Amino acid sequence: MRKRKVHVAILIEEAYQDLEVWYPLLRLKEESFKVMTVGTTQKFYKGKYGYPIEIDTTIDKVSARDFDCVVIPGGWAPDKLRRFPRVNSFVRDIFEKGGVVASICHGGSVLVSAGILKGRTVTSFDAIKDDIVNAGAKFVDKEVAVDNNLITSRKPDDLPAFLRKIIKRLKEIQY
Repeated sequence: MRKRKVHVAILIEEAYQDLEVWYPLLRLKEESFKVMTVGTTQKFYKGKYGYPIEIDTTIDKVSARDFDCVVIPGGWAPDKLRRFPRVNSFVRDIFEKGGVVASICHGGSVLVSAGILKGRTVTSFDAIKDDIVNAGAKFVDKEVAVDNNLITSRKPDDLPAFLRKIIKRLKEIQY
């Protein structure tokens, strides 16, 4: 049986949490998924700790129909990402078509703005717990929460568990 190529978008903005971008980027590439970094308006961004990244494309040039998964890292980037209606609709469209939406740390604020949390069980960094609950989600404090096609984690320490769940789900899509 032949595997199909799985396409993943990782959203990038200024002050992204360095580990929450680079760990998923490298692990997903290692699994031979087609990974693209997607920014908002710039070609280069710096992480919260200064690590630079050159993006593959911008949000205005992508369509949810071309992706199976979106990863939303934390840091201070999600507060900027959520201000772009195109980012919110991209995330919502992937979610609604049954694609994997994976968010870690403050990435949950993009899920709030995308309007996809009502009735879902999720986790995030505790600083945005009230936002998550007010958006209609059930908040749980554990390293990874999986609610159908929504995968969420709290912090960089949770990255191994977070990526195991994402990779498992994407391998199911491959066949």
